[in-house]
Formats: sequence, C-alpha cells, structure tokens
Amino acid sequence: MAHTFLLEPGRWLMQGSWLERNSMPVTFKGMTLVVWNQDNWFSMATKLIFLDSDRSEISFQYKGRMDDGDRQYTFLLQHNLLGQVEGEGWICPDTIVQRYWVLSDRQRRSGFETLHKISETHYYLTSGILAGHFLTSTMEASLERH
Repeated sequence: MAHTFLLEPGRWLMQGSWLERNSMPVTFKGMTLVVWNQDNWFSMATKLIFLDSDRSEISFQYKGRMDDGDRQYTFLLQHNLLGQVEGEGWICPDTIVQRYWVLSDRQRRSGFETLHKISETHYYLTSGILAGHFLTSTMEASLERH
C-alpha cells in the first residue's frame, strides 16, 4: 500500500491529545494541508487548536524536497513556538518517520514524529519534543483525509 499522506496533495483533519511533563493531557483538533509543485518540492501547513484549554494554538509550516523514487527527504520548518527548525524524513513501508532539531536553540530542543498508515484515508501520529535528553511533550492523533 503506497502512502497517501505527504506523498500526495491533500487536506487532513486531526484530533488527539497533547501531553506535557507533569500535566494532564489536553485534547486538540487541527488540520494539515499538503501541496506539491512540479520541481519535487512540497509544502505542508498545520494548525492545532486546543479544546477546553487556555493553551495557545500551535502552527507550523514545512518546506521540503523529495526526488521521485526517493525514500528520504529533508525539510525546513517554521514553528510558532520553536522557531526555525530543520529535519529529515524517511518513507518506510508502513510508516513515515521524521526527526528534527531546532536551530540556534540554547535548550537543544529536537523532536520526532511517526505516522503509521492505517488505510488510504487514515493515519495515526505519535510525536515527541525533547530538550537535551529529556522528553518535554508528546502528541498522539488520528488523521483523516478530506
């Protein structure tokens, strides 16, 4: 089964939970839009809104490149909380795995994401953000293509 998330243009709705160290999980909803151009560049924009919480929304915009047939890609990311981010991704048979690091960051923050394909229209996301060697937050969410 070929991947539909990231490798094809589309709009994805997500809902899940955000968990920070020493806090209770917070429910969120969001959307991701994936766009490709003819030069093998992709853009991905995501916005998360936290429900029943005074937590500010999170938004981020990716710009990356992947040549036809490649299983790895690199990207730049502008994150409203983390700032400038750089990363890499791997396309595996059943998952898409991303690793990233915050540029010019004294806290040495980095993160990871795993998107597991459930079906053509559904993925399950797990991710985490680290400061140095310590996990500071995690996220889990279901994504559905619309």
